[in-house]
Amino acid sequence: MKLAAIVGPTAVGKSETAVKVAERLGGEILSCDSMQVYRGMDIGTAKTSTEQRTRVAHHMIDIVDPDTPYTVADYQRAAKKVIQDLNNRGKLPILVGGTGLYYQAVVDDYGFSPLLADPDIRQQLEKEADESLDRLYNELEIVDPASTSIIKPNDRKRIIRALEVYRLTGRPFSQFQTRNQGLYQLAVVGLSAARTELYRRIEARVDAMIESGFVEEVKTLYAKGYDLPLNSMQALGYKQILQYLKGGMSLEQAVAEIKKETRRYAKRQLTWFRKDKRIFWLDITEYKEAEGLVRKICEYIGRTLAIAVE
Repeated sequence: MKLAAIVGPTAVGKSETAVKVAERLGGEILSCDSMQVYRGMDIGTAKTSTEQRTRVAHHMIDIVDPDTPYTVADYQRAAKKVIQDLNNRGKLPILVGGTGLYYQAVVDDYGFSPLLADPDIRQQLEKEADESLDRLYNELEIVDPASTSIIKPNDRKRIIRALEVYRLTGRPFSQFQTRNQGLYQLAVVGLSAARTELYRRIEARVDAMIESGFVEEVKTLYAKGYDLPLNSMQALGYKQILQYLKGGMSLEQAVAEIKKETRRYAKRQLTWFRKDKRIFWLDITEYKEAEGLVRKICEYIGRTLAIAVE
């Protein structure tokens, strides 16, 4: 089966570029974003517009409500079905996004072994997390550094799960994942930019989100009962705006925090994707017009997967 992907850090322009690439290659897009699966979380997760989704079919967006548990294994199962269906219909599936674990779970067909749980260990970890989540994350960095390249410092649920597995089995959580890198004929393009340019784009995006009604979006979700510690509400931006709405910080402080955390996230994304030597990297600043970048991506994918470029 054939599979293309466009990955990279947040705000680098993946979504807009991917729509144009899909139009040229006769493809359809699979979102590879762990937060775009949630309904009602549109502005803060930078979902493509209705107009873009009319031009090119999108999958793996708006799958569940924000209070519904949704794991990487759930995503993997659903994405594999879409990829199979698109190949059967002669359409090119294009995986687009910046969630490294979701990307890796699909392209390498991660095997997630069913693992035992221990309610006593879980209860103890919950108590420790209440006291200091930072301390638990530091412990995870020591016993399972591979997992901390995936799990964010504020992801309470996954930090606790990884440590539960370690304390239960004595083995790092990351060791329970297997890979099958031969499932797809793969062509992956990574988009990047110089740090100063990427940070400029991040700050501009956050400002645009606020202007587009992001605060109202979070207020609507909060009114429906969606609140911390839901995993969905841990998403970049949502957590900070919730704190603002509850009086924990000013809007100015919330915006500054969102920008700071987004810059950190972009750095982690690049670290993750740079490890994958299959990725063909392109610096967006080397192309004065979007057309040139789109053409280069299409040429690479077309050549790698032996498909015609319109």
